[in-house]
Order: sequence, then C-alpha cells, then structure tokens
Amino acid sequence: MKHSVTIDWQEINRIIDSYDADRESLLMIMQDIGDLCNYLPPEVLPVLAERLGVRESMIYSVATFYKTIGLEPRGRYIISVCTGTACHVRGAQRIMEAVQEKLNLEEGETTDDALFTLQSVRCVGCCASGPVLTVNKETYGGLDRSMVLKIIDYYKKRDS
Repeated sequence: MKHSVTIDWQEINRIIDSYDADRESLLMIMQDIGDLCNYLPPEVLPVLAERLGVRESMIYSVATFYKTIGLEPRGRYIISVCTGTACHVRGAQRIMEAVQEKLNLEEGETTDDALFTLQSVRCVGCCASGPVLTVNKETYGGLDRSMVLKIIDYYKKRDS
C-alpha cells in the first residue's frame, strides 16, 4: 500500500542549508530528511542533486547502502531486530517471528496503517543484551516473545 506524504519543502531546504549545501554532508542531509519524512521521497532526489552538485545516481547509491535511509515510505516506528551473531544464538529468530506474527508482515514491509516497518540489522552494538531490537532510537534487550508483544502494544497505544 502506498502512503502519501506531504513534503515540507521549507524544512527540506532548511536541512540542506544547515549543512551549507555541502556535498560532503550528503549522508547526514539524507538522514535528516529521512527523520523528517520517514523515507527519502523521490521528489527530493533531483533537488538534492542540484543543490549539492552531485549526481542522482550517487544519492541512490548512498540511500541503498545505508539501512537508515529508505526510498520507500516507512512506518512511524521502525522496528529493527538485531540478527548479528550474539543475538542470533540468543533467539533473534524467535523475536523476528513474534513481531511478524503480531503485525502480520514480513521483514522489509510496512503495516497498512503506516505505523510500523520491520527490518533486520546485523548488529546494534548491544551484544551482551541480546536478543535486541530497536524501535526508532529506543533499544530493548534481553527479550522474549511476551516482552516483544508488550513493546508493540506500547507503541500502538502511544499512537492512538
């Protein structure tokens, strides 16, 4: 399902200006725009290319390399399940399955209400706390299935 997003061009330009339209700041600019819109809208790419003096292909390369930048609309809450070695051996797959069942979606998908997007990541740097997931910038560790369900319910209630 496609979700419409209104682009705040004034804020987009403010972000670019805050980095002096410096091409060396491309990644940080893209991350800030991603934080604003929850993804990098296609209409923004030619503007970025022109303002920073880079090719659109460079923008696509950066966007597809970093998981923190999406080219498709994403949910308000990005759930990232760590599947790195430490989390894997501590049950990351069960955590992923719990999220998939609760939200009825697969890895890489967004719920129809545009509330949640699920992704796997290789490591969040909390190996001793595995299994770990993050919701946007909040980290939750030492998880089991019931904890995961409570976390999802918390974010659902928070948004209602």
